[in-house]
Amino acid sequence: MLTIQAPHDYIETPRPRIFLAGSIEMGTATRWQDVVIDALKDHTGTILNPRRDDWDSTWVQEAKNPKFFRQVAWELTAMDVADMILMYFDPKTKSPITLLELGLHVTQCMIVCCPDGYWRRGNVEIVCAKHGTPCTGHLREAMDLLECKISELSDIWLDYNRKNGFLNISQVEIDTKNSNWRAFTRDNG
Repeated sequence: MLTIQAPHDYIETPRPRIFLAGSIEMGTATRWQDVVIDALKDHTGTILNPRRDDWDSTWVQEAKNPKFFRQVAWELTAMDVADMILMYFDPKTKSPITLLELGLHVTQCMIVCCPDGYWRRGNVEIVCAKHGTPCTGHLREAMDLLECKISELSDIWLDYNRKNGFLNISQVEIDTKNSNWRAFTRDNG
C-alpha cells in the first residue's frame, strides 16, 4: 500500500483508503502505525497516516496557528473520505483526541482496537457495541479484520484503481514543498 503522511495530498490515490486513527502521543504511544503499514505493504490501496515525521511539539495548539490548523483539518477531512478507519487506543496514553474521533466517525466503516489497560476501555466498548463497530483488544486481531474487509471489497477497488491508472504502484515520490506525489508503475519505471 501507498502511505501518505499528513499533510500531503491523498485525493488521487489508489483505493481503498485506510485512515490510521489513534494514539500518537510522541514518546509515550507505541508506534503502532508502523506495524500496520508493514503488515499491509503488499495490498493495493492507500494508508492515510496522521503521524508525521516533521511534527513540532512547540506548535501552539490553537485554531489560529496555520500549521496546527492544517494538521487537524487534514486529519478530519482524511477520516471523512477514508473507506475504512483503523483506530487504536494505546493503554499507556489518555488519547482524548482519539476518543473525540471515535465519537465523530463511529458510524463509518471502522475497526477499533482497545487493549486491556486503556483508561476508558469500557466507554469505547459500549460506543462500539451500540453502533455495531468491531472492537478488539489486540492489534493483530484488528489487522486481521481489516485485511478481511479489504479482501471483501477488493473487486470494487480493483475496477476503480484500473480505471484511474493505480495498478502496480512500485515507487512513490513525494514533493514536500508542493505537497504532491507521483507514482510510477513497473512498466514506466
